[in-house]
Amino acid sequence: MALSFEGTEQRPHFERIGFRVIGKRMFATYLAKDNTANIFLTVSEQVLFCALDPANIRPVPNKWGEKGATTFHLDHVAREIVMEALLSAYSDVRR
Repeated sequence: MALSFEGTEQRPHFERIGFRVIGKRMFATYLAKDNTANIFLTVSEQVLFCALDPANIRPVPNKWGEKGATTFHLDHVAREIVMEALLSAYSDVRR
């Protein structure tokens, strides 16, 4: 889904796969072993997305989470919600 955005590339990022706008910073990562995505939202967007499904969408439990990094459990979150979050993160980086 992340690669569907114009000018996006995939790169290794520790044990995850990272997605970034070419020449800019990362906007999401994916971890296959637990089928989760960390999507880099603004803090206000994070609050809104987490309220939709607190059991399956929550802040990353570290300083990145305090800055908006949000974990989505992809087995349990609707594709449309994930796509909206990715679009938001991508658009923020693209500016």
